[in-house]
Amino acid sequence: MEIVDVIYIISLIAFILTFIYEIKYNLHMFQLNGYKNKVHFTWLQQNKGKQSVLIIHFLGAILIGLWPNLVMGVLLLVGTLIVLSYYYSLSRAKAKKKLVYTHRVKRLIATNSIVALSIIVLLILAGYRFGWNNIWKGKSGWQLAILGASMICFFEPLLVILTNIINKPIEKGVNNHYINDAKRMLKQSPNLLVIGITGSYGKTSVKYFLSTLLQAKYNVLITPESYNTPMGVVKTIRSELKPIHDIFVCEMGARNIGDIKELCDIVHPTHGIITSIGPQHLESFLTIDNIIKTKFELADALPKEGMVFLNGDNEYILGKKGLNNPIYYSTDNPNAGYRASDIKVSSKGTEFTVISPSNEKAQFQTKLLGSHNVVNIVAAIAVSNSLGIPLEDLTIPVRRLQPVEHRLQLIEKGGNLTIIDDAYNSNPVGSKAALDTLALFDGLRILITPGMVELGTQEDYYNGEFGKQAATRCDYVILVGKKQTEAIQNGLLGAGFDKTKLYVTDHFEDAIKHAYNIQTDKHKYILLENDLPDNY
Repeated sequence: MEIVDVIYIISLIAFILTFIYEIKYNLHMFQLNGYKNKVHFTWLQQNKGKQSVLIIHFLGAILIGLWPNLVMGVLLLVGTLIVLSYYYSLSRAKAKKKLVYTHRVKRLIATNSIVALSIIVLLILAGYRFGWNNIWKGKSGWQLAILGASMICFFEPLLVILTNIINKPIEKGVNNHYINDAKRMLKQSPNLLVIGITGSYGKTSVKYFLSTLLQAKYNVLITPESYNTPMGVVKTIRSELKPIHDIFVCEMGARNIGDIKELCDIVHPTHGIITSIGPQHLESFLTIDNIIKTKFELADALPKEGMVFLNGDNEYILGKKGLNNPIYYSTDNPNAGYRASDIKVSSKGTEFTVISPSNEKAQFQTKLLGSHNVVNIVAAIAVSNSLGIPLEDLTIPVRRLQPVEHRLQLIEKGGNLTIIDDAYNSNPVGSKAALDTLALFDGLRILITPGMVELGTQEDYYNGEFGKQAATRCDYVILVGKKQTEAIQNGLLGAGFDKTKLYVTDHFEDAIKHAYNIQTDKHKYILLENDLPDNY
């Protein structure tokens, strides 16, 4: 065996390791992109710089194909080790949401590996069949294997999509099995009330608030955390639904037209809540009209006797006509069935009065911050009262409401430091509400944010408006991501914000460190507004 063959063997081992780490990274991103081929392909186009190192594989394939000699072999090995070290470093990076090795991911890994190996074997067989090895001076199939491995690693980001297409019939069969099993379980609970909740924002908060209030009278099951996709809902039903449950509160998420209808076809909701409609996920919905149509798929799916609870403060919701049994809730709409009045907001909490359609009144107190939380609480009160719980019986449950994790959650760090954690999935309405909440506190107010995403062509506009709003409410602003936050910077500086109190960094850890190091005698309040997922 010649030394060039030894080099090729070592290179092939390096390729195998590189392939493993490439699969791990690309499957992680694919999982974060919801296993959606179109979404992931768009992500690859928008983030091609993150994997530009793969050009080394492409160049290596060309060089080893044209000049299969010792020098090229060494260069190829060095290039492969560079790519390997890059993807190894990505695997070691701290992820906000790690790759979950679900059965689907394991099937994708298996199919991906089979496709990769098949391509290499076919290339070697073709090489011998057509005499390519003779062109390379009768050498063995190592060069062909190296050539195949180079191309496989180069195209791995696209291979993830290809293997998902190959696995589609399998995944459809598996999903249908689980969906049918969940439907069977729901049929075995004919008296179960199913309450669907959807909206551009506020649905998770309303879900938790409603669960707390309904428990004053009923046994309640809710979809945990942000389990709002078909398979997340199905998993909840199959693993958690028991005969003792009276009500199933089902959060319904959507990124495309038809997503809510798909969920309704599984759970067949009895009643529904539409918490809000706004410019969220415009990147996939494209227009606000598509968002309106999708959210109201919940109202369309309700039975004739079903009630639909609607946010009477939302202009897009108020514009919808011809609804069956609509019940509006509001903080400032006098025509709403359930409305809050006498709202008093402070850094200690919120007080308000709720008036029902029958003019029954009750006073409520909550430790939750911000007037924007009131409308979500009133939604939960409206549903609970409509299902037979008197307003007076809801005052204590409202007082017990806890902030939802990462949604204006106060975290005391001791001394003179408080974190206001609003890191979950920011939107134009929520970001303004967070800034309004920050303004309630008497101290040094610091904002840390990477801005808002998934707003399509309107992203720069809304981030610019966010910057203008922050300029009047913050003493210091720290932006994470120089390119991502350009629109916020323009909004801030255009509104007259002091440039010396603006800090821009590419790393969240650096942002936190900078905030901690700001010297002051005042109590320091740090608002964390949005936390971009790992695929941004």
